[in-house]
Amino acid sequence: MTGKISSVTPILEMRDIGKTYGSIIALQGVSASVGEGEVLCVLGDNGAGKSTFIKILAGAHQHSGGTLLVYGKERRFSSPREALDVGIATVYQDLAVVPLMPVWRNFFLGSEMTRGVGPFRRLDVKAMRTITMEELAKMGIDLRDVDQPIGTLSGGERQSVAVARAVYFGAKIVILDEPTSALGVKQAGVVLKYIAHARDRGLGVVFITHNPHHAYPVGDRFLLLKRGTILGDFTKSEITIEEMTRLMAGGAELEALAHELERSTGK
Repeated sequence: MTGKISSVTPILEMRDIGKTYGSIIALQGVSASVGEGEVLCVLGDNGAGKSTFIKILAGAHQHSGGTLLVYGKERRFSSPREALDVGIATVYQDLAVVPLMPVWRNFFLGSEMTRGVGPFRRLDVKAMRTITMEELAKMGIDLRDVDQPIGTLSGGERQSVAVARAVYFGAKIVILDEPTSALGVKQAGVVLKYIAHARDRGLGVVFITHNPHHAYPVGDRFLLLKRGTILGDFTKSEITIEEMTRLMAGGAELEALAHELERSTGK
């Protein structure tokens, strides 16, 4: 079951967004939106413009053209901190975790809770452990022990901890950069389940992937990019997974190639 698409003002909206680096056009005329309880899947092969798209939304790069709106208000981020301050959190493929530290320490890394004052100030370990366990449970993550090093978790579980952390610290939109690309089938399924949990809690999710089989089960909208431009923009009711795969693969080109590579049966 997919999330209900909101009819109110989107959390995040892009109108004809473009990005140039000198004479190089990395992104041109890209429009999309994501609302509460909605998953926008951004698909494309290498060189399609997905990385540039992420960097603009995350505040790492400014767009060269077009308009970026958050809750209907025009924004131009000059840093990732500015994006985070309005509720846009990005979970990158290479997660910023400290493998040997416990799960709860990674959950609060850089935002540790303390108790006491002055020279008596110390980490509030009990509170951080409790909150970590509770927040993970809300996302459907059932860890036996939040004291275990985060490096002992599977790739899917580490991604899910990062999502739960972003939600706890106030994210309204979570951008996921190819979270399933290095995972096997089972662990990719773990991540997709937690994307659905985030969606069902009312978050907007931007799911970047090159795999339509990962995108289709959880997606509400699908933005297909090719060489920095829009190849297609569809709701789930407007496209099947077979059509999406064919579009991404370049159906006509593949058919021509298959014909060219066919073995000749003539004598």
